[in-house]
Amino acid sequence: MTTSGSAVVIGASGQIGRAAVRALARDGWQVRAASRGGGWDDSWPGEVRRVAMDREDDAALAALVGDGCDVLLDCVAYGAAHARQLTGLADRIGSAVVISSGAVYEDDRGRSFATQDEPDGSPAYPVPLPESQRTVPPGEENYCTRKIALEQALLAAGDRLPVTLLRAGAIHGPYSPLPRELYFVKRVLDGRRVRLLAYGGRSRFHPVHADNLAELIRLAARRPGSRVLNAGDPQAPTVADIAVAVDGAMGAPASEIVTIDGAAPSSDVGETPWSLPHPMVFDMSAAERELGYRAVTTYEESLPATVAWLADRIKGRDWWELFPTMASVYSDASLFGYAAEDAWLAGRGA
Repeated sequence: MTTSGSAVVIGASGQIGRAAVRALARDGWQVRAASRGGGWDDSWPGEVRRVAMDREDDAALAALVGDGCDVLLDCVAYGAAHARQLTGLADRIGSAVVISSGAVYEDDRGRSFATQDEPDGSPAYPVPLPESQRTVPPGEENYCTRKIALEQALLAAGDRLPVTLLRAGAIHGPYSPLPRELYFVKRVLDGRRVRLLAYGGRSRFHPVHADNLAELIRLAARRPGSRVLNAGDPQAPTVADIAVAVDGAMGAPASEIVTIDGAAPSSDVGETPWSLPHPMVFDMSAAERELGYRAVTTYEESLPATVAWLADRIKGRDWWELFPTMASVYSDASLFGYAAEDAWLAGRGA
């Protein structure tokens, strides 16, 4: 295999990093895979070099880059401080690819993911949503503002460090710290036969499989430049589509889908991890035009591996202990409020 150059991956043991290291190594890059614990994935070629490193340690990051690398992938950068770390090493990094988030977008009324729990705070984005859409102001207030602060600081240094920023949608696949599919997988395992879905079951929150994100990373590594690109799967299924697809992937009988017009009557009835009153569907034409991006999988094609991994993980265990990141966002009652669902269904039939 022809060597493409040297690549450093920060956050290599996470969901994105695992897939990205695999894709870069198979593409001929000599990869240094760094994570806090120096983890390894069995799908990586043996020549991948593992490094244990704390992302917050400036000296450790500088040592990781060493005399230099052709491309650096940062899966865990977050905020202006991390941007300063990277730009401080610009003379030793050929180009960078950094994972951002679609959460940086705001609509034309200034509504974003950060305002969605406020009255009339849910954003209504154009469909499809282009990279030129306005974004939240940078700052340290929340996830959204810190991600855009990261983006702006890196783009401002583009003459010294070319960087591709990937605004990811709802990331899915094995090893996810926030596996949205758990909402339906656990219902299948628990023998629940009805799916209550707010907003008529039409919510669309554009997903991106880790392997599709890795393909974007691989392409961006070969085509350095300063740019912002959306990162999404070929299609954005509705939440009702996802419910049906999970049943099929698990070999379960089709569930009865009961839709609720408008918002969920309560957080434990009809509210899912994809529930949005307005669709969030990325325009992927820039990635196709600038990188020649073609997805390597679709949501439905990738789903069996995801649900098999999830079903095996949660067997006989409490989900909130396995997925603390998800538990910090959703409570057991809000995700699996079966008593509240049954009461709502009983009242509906009265």
